[in-house]
Amino acid sequence: MFVVDTNLLIYAADRSFEEHEPCRGLLEQWLGQASAWYSTWGILYEFVRVTTHRRVFRSPWSAVQAWAFVDALLASPSFSVLVETERHPVVARSVLDEVPDLRGNLVHDGHTAVLMREHGIRTIYTRDTDFHRFPFVEVRDPLRQ
Repeated sequence: MFVVDTNLLIYAADRSFEEHEPCRGLLEQWLGQASAWYSTWGILYEFVRVTTHRRVFRSPWSAVQAWAFVDALLASPSFSVLVETERHPVVARSVLDEVPDLRGNLVHDGHTAVLMREHGIRTIYTRDTDFHRFPFVEVRDPLRQ
């Protein structure tokens, strides 16, 4: 079980990135696997935000194109989206206690880390080094392995 982060989805989606081929290969592998893998609604909406943003994405997509990519993920039987449970406030508080410098842009990653802990998932595939700030998260950068 693992979570996939926005940056890997973006690389898999955009052929203009040098990271495209390895990330696309990973994504295709994950789409076909039987074992569970996850993302969050925050990550998926961030994907849509970035891929449709003229100043961020090299060749911006329409929202419909970006959501079609999300739909393809959601169609995979082994893929699920992590959501908050009734335990969310308690788990969030424990993460805030463990990571006292959680603020600003790190809050988005913090939300992902809270959801991971809440659902018992330790591993995230990402190129984002900020996830190393969460001692209970195992960060895997597939392009460095």
